[in-house]
Amino acid sequence: MGRGAASTAAARRRGNFEPAMCCFSAVARPVSLWQRLLHPRSASSSVEVARTRIFARRERPGWQTLVYQMELTTAHEVAMILPLPVALPAREDSVAFVDLSAHADFFTRLERLFAVLPPASKGARGLVPRVGRATLIVHKVGAFEASWVPTAGDFDRLDARFRLPPGFLASLPQYADHGFAVFRLAPARSLAIHPMALRFPTRDAARLFFPTVHVHDGHVHPTATFDHRLYWQGAAASPGDETALMPVASAFPTVPAVLDEAAPVFARALRGELPNMDTWVS
Repeated sequence: MGRGAASTAAARRRGNFEPAMCCFSAVARPVSLWQRLLHPRSASSSVEVARTRIFARRERPGWQTLVYQMELTTAHEVAMILPLPVALPAREDSVAFVDLSAHADFFTRLERLFAVLPPASKGARGLVPRVGRATLIVHKVGAFEASWVPTAGDFDRLDARFRLPPGFLASLPQYADHGFAVFRLAPARSLAIHPMALRFPTRDAARLFFPTVHVHDGHVHPTATFDHRLYWQGAAASPGDETALMPVASAFPTVPAVLDEAAPVFARALRGELPNMDTWVS
């Protein structure tokens, strides 16, 4: 047994979750950076992600809401990372996680706003560790456990179950000054996970941020194959974007707090071979 395998085995005996970067050769399609899944080093490990949907909304001045949902298949516990362009200096309370476990069908209902319903339906409503620093808080958010990492230099403060390998950001210098939301997910097979949501103070109050960079084999390639559906409020639509045909309340019996009932909703599909970058909507 090699040194890495021995350390992983030891972590399992301790009951810890020791993640390593996902091998994308085992994934059926490219995935976004938020879907850059981490799992124990094992030849039998397999992670598949499908049906990525992201919602963004500009809230009070300088703040953005982000909601994300996917379908996940994995034999192991996994953690995933979301880099955020948080306003600097980032603090430990910069991000507020939002529990949307009561709105598992959030994106299904959101999509209904863009459909012309039949008449019968119209009435329906890793860096070098530093000693002596406090461990970052682990939040319980519906079905998830989550932590907020204010800066790249704080990854060593993650709870041991989320601990990341040293130097994992070396190939992603564009995120050196970002903060990071880290979610821990249980093993699942074709699980439609309820939406993950959070609010953060953004450094670019004039635009909405969507995490859409794809990472392949530990590298960011110039282009990637996209299959994303983006929704937003609080920013204008561009030519080719879709505008909801119905008001928000028509699809939601109880409107989630992340939505503005009075604001229009826009949507955009990102599909095919596209430049491999995050998406901003202004």
